[in-house]
Amino acid sequence: LATEFPSEDIFLITASPVIKAVTNFKQVSKTLEEFDVEEQPSSILEKRYPNIKVIQSGVKQLKSDEHKIFTEDGKEYIYEKLCLCAGAKPKLIFEGNPYVLGIRDTDSAQAFQKNLAQAERIVVVGNGGIALELVYEIQGCEVIWAIKDKAIGNTFFDAGAAEFLIPKLTAENRETPIECKRTKYTVEGSWEKERPTAASDKLGSALGPDWHEGLHLKGTKEFSHKVHIEILCEVKNIHLQQEFIQLQRTSLSFPKEEKNVEPDQVLWPVYVELTNGKIYGCDFIVSATGVVPNVKPFLDGNNFAVGEDGGLKVDEHMHTSVPDVYAAGDICTAAWEPSPVWHQMRLWTQARQMGWYAAKCMAADTLGESIDMDFSFELFAHVTKFFNYKVVVLGKFNAQGLGSDHELMLRCTKGQEYVKVVMQNGRMVGAVLIGETDLEETFENLILNQMDLSAYGEDLLNPEIDIEDYFD
Repeated sequence: LATEFPSEDIFLITASPVIKAVTNFKQVSKTLEEFDVEEQPSSILEKRYPNIKVIQSGVKQLKSDEHKIFTEDGKEYIYEKLCLCAGAKPKLIFEGNPYVLGIRDTDSAQAFQKNLAQAERIVVVGNGGIALELVYEIQGCEVIWAIKDKAIGNTFFDAGAAEFLIPKLTAENRETPIECKRTKYTVEGSWEKERPTAASDKLGSALGPDWHEGLHLKGTKEFSHKVHIEILCEVKNIHLQQEFIQLQRTSLSFPKEEKNVEPDQVLWPVYVELTNGKIYGCDFIVSATGVVPNVKPFLDGNNFAVGEDGGLKVDEHMHTSVPDVYAAGDICTAAWEPSPVWHQMRLWTQARQMGWYAAKCMAADTLGESIDMDFSFELFAHVTKFFNYKVVVLGKFNAQGLGSDHELMLRCTKGQEYVKVVMQNGRMVGAVLIGETDLEETFENLILNQMDLSAYGEDLLNPEIDIEDYFD
């Protein structure tokens, strides 16, 4: 916006003392991009664009009929156009329990690190990217990992990919991590002092893909890794120590090689009762169960159409149902008819694309011009790292919404690579690539141009055939 309208005032209202900046941006292929997310003082943004003013305050209320925003510090601002990018907040399994920690931002990651230093056993609930990374990184602390699915990492993987990754979880000796290319998500010491400690209900900014780097995730025990996974279950109840003693139930000790599980002799601060009937004691519980769009401050008195997932519905120009109000990132729900190989997922990559595109749309509307849908919404594409493997997911990588009308093809070299493609009517519609496969560009093209591949059959993934040469 600042570059499109250099003479207009642009206000960025944020509750956080820092802003997230995208750095080291790299276009990996047509739709795949890698970048670092860095916390910077807001003055950097104001220096670069003199027409931007950063206002540090939470939003109390939006009066869209008056085109006004009221902030918590008692001020009001009039806008011509407004874009809501307030993200999402962690969906906690139990609100208001001091033993339940949600992780989604830098502040909660720091609280977590403090607690872990004294911990002997924790329970992790959730099966997305954060839970996955967390369980992999924690050392010297017993981890009971409760997931509602059959296999780990369900948001990104299927059971096959999970099987491929599991050996990494139990490996005693970690290879030294490859030097981290993306940035560390820490707050720099220089302005740490002035920084009020965030109360847990204040929303920090979301963690990027390497948030655990530079955090010392080590508990009190001397072993490196102890993870026990409880599948197909959710948390039924959480009991504090006193309540638990009164219940006169038995809790379980940490399971060792599938022998009979012993009752636990230790008294723990808190107990988790799972829907499969098991009870485990622990020092605290990490709730990594996804996020809910942070819409609360904006709904009151405004007529927003809200999606099933709780986000503000936006059309193909990122416009909400309220005049002159746009939304982008985790707070919004894409309510346009999506391309057959794109879907919304609340990730950094999409937040960046939506923010950029929303600014383009706001500019086009202001100038009365028309604008085409941005190319990044043609194909879902995301690159990340799990368990030190490069992971690329493309299109309908988990056959999302395809019902039973699809086939899967797999190629797997243990400890090295895992390649899965989702085929429909002889055409590729999705893929998961784990490891250094070098297939992402080829597969991206095959999904985008919907070429009929039935003639290749099983040979499509034959390692003897250099598929890139075929389809360059």
